[in-house]
Order: sequence, then structure tokens, then C-alpha cells
Amino acid sequence: MSTLVNDIDLNKALLDAGSTIREAIASLDASGKQIVLIVSKAGILEGSVTDGDIRRGFLNDLSLLDSVTQIMNPAPLVVSEDMASEQVMRLMTANKVRHIPVLDADSRVIGLHVLDEILEFSSRPNTLVIMAGGLGTRLYPETKNCPKPMLMIGAKSILERILDSAILDGFTRFIISLNYLGEKIEEYFGDGSHWGVSISYIWETTPLGTAGALSLISKTLDYPFLVTNGDIITDINYGDLIDFHLLNKAVATMAVRQHELKNSFGVVLANNLNLEGFEEKPVYKSLVNAGIYVLSPSVLELLEPNEPCDMPTLFLRAKAKSRVIIYPMYENWLDIGRPEDLDTARKQFKGGSI
Repeated sequence: MSTLVNDIDLNKALLDAGSTIREAIASLDASGKQIVLIVSKAGILEGSVTDGDIRRGFLNDLSLLDSVTQIMNPAPLVVSEDMASEQVMRLMTANKVRHIPVLDADSRVIGLHVLDEILEFSSRPNTLVIMAGGLGTRLYPETKNCPKPMLMIGAKSILERILDSAILDGFTRFIISLNYLGEKIEEYFGDGSHWGVSISYIWETTPLGTAGALSLISKTLDYPFLVTNGDIITDINYGDLIDFHLLNKAVATMAVRQHELKNSFGVVLANNLNLEGFEEKPVYKSLVNAGIYVLSPSVLELLEPNEPCDMPTLFLRAKAKSRVIIYPMYENWLDIGRPEDLDTARKQFKGGSI
């Protein structure tokens, strides 16, 4: 089944061609339709933008302030207003799309066919592993008697926020890796029944790095599983990340963010002693590890029990055997590793109601 979106809901999915990528992201969030239609001032369709278009744009070194026209699909599949719903459904199925704009005779957008979503809650078979064993040394004395993932951000701890977000995305199976003050985490969350999920624990007797603790997982995992650091607050959709991993047939996927570093000085360009030119306060862009991963079960075979290993090392081992990819993020993301990060997070959730 498909639904024809009109009027107010449709307006939320329309964006002027002079808009930026940042505005396209805001439009995606506001409409909830997973597509933005780029139109001229006269309402004529000029292209479409999806979540995937935005992520590919970041891989091509674009920024939030770049024009949305640089990432849009200039020739999306469209239909006329007199096309029957059965024909629209066949088009969606044949072309593997979830949205088709409806145009009038002058190419103005007058509607949007959206593949109906399954409304009831659908749980995923995938496990989410949360790495919660760190010492939190940089946040001392906050972490003197409290494990870092249990620090409060508003009305909830970091760890509970991760759990709640994953549950909303359909996850019901969790493994939490523990070390420093881990008993407090286990006592609070128990077996997960209070949240309607299943939680088990693995214990590091000595720190094993960002990947080594995965060697302690005793149960057999039949599906790709997620791994996240236990000190991250983000709006990322964990289910979308799993789907991206499966779609691209990878054995390991790393979520990455674009980081910009601005040089405070004018840079002199030279070749030996010869002056070539100048670059005034250049901005250097790079992709950084966001601390969220998807791994296929076979990757666990690349670890030795109780052997220290960090995640970059594990990814390089996996890369030597099969396909390893990245997942460019644009969602809100905060790594709470320093006192200033903790202050920022608490200001965002000031008032304690959420």
C-alpha cells in the first residue's frame, strides 16, 4: 500500500532550490518522510534529496553550508496525478523506491506517494554491545564513585539514553561490557526486564581496548551486531546503520563524522626556497571515528580471547579479508570524554525533564 501525501504534510517536504544541505537535513527531520523535494519558486520540481544523498555529499567533502543542489538527484522518478495507485505501487516495487512525487502538467509538485510504514513495533534480531568499562579519568572527580556511562545528563544517565534510543529503533538484545565500578551498572539495569529487553554482561578483568572485550562474548551471534562506546549521546538511527551495513555487503562498518580544523595563520606555499603563493587561514577537513560500529559475526574470529585489541586494529584485520566500509554521519553526536563535553550535554538537557 502507498499513501498520497498532500497539503500541509507535503509542504514540510518541499525545499527551495537556493537552500543549503543544513536546511535539507532540517526538512527531513520536520517532514518525517525521508525525502526532500527541491522546487523552484514557482513550485516546479528540480530534484530530490534523501538521507543517502546527504551522506554521499559529506564523503565528497561538502559541508552543511553548501548548496542542496550539489547533492540532489536531478531526475527522480515521478508520476502524474491521474496514475492509479496500483500502477504507482508497481513502479515503487520495480524501482525499489519508497517515494514518488506527483506532478501536474506544468511539472509542479502537487503530491507525494509514500510507501506505507508498518505501524506496529517491529523488533530486530541484532544485538547491541555497549562498551561501558572505561575509567573516565578525565572526568574525575565526577567518576570517583560513579562509572562514566552512569553520569546523569538531565533526568537520565548516558547509558540509559543509549538504551532508550536503541529500543525505539527496535533493539531488544543488549550486551554491556564492564570493568570499572561495573557492579553499579549491573545492579541498576539487571537483566533488562524493566525495559522489556534482554541484557547480559561481559567483564574485563583487565582493560582489553576498544575491541578486545568482544572476544569475551560467549553466546553465538547469528546476525550483524552493533557496538557503541558507552559515553556517546547521538540522534543516529541504529537500525538505519544496520541496514546500511547489510545493503553494502560489508563485514565491518564504522560510523564517521567530518571534523574541521581551521589554521589560525596564513599558510605560505613554497617549493624549496621559491615562494609559490599563500592560503589564508585554510580549513582542513577529515573524517573521524564516531565510536559506533556494525560487525558481522565472522569478525569475532579475528580476536583472541583476553587479547588487548583496539577497534582500528580490528578493522584493519577485517579489511585484509573482506569489505570494510564507513557510514558518514550528520546526526547530532557528542562524545562525553572531557569536563567541557559533560557541561555541554547537561546544558542541552537543562531542566532535567528528558
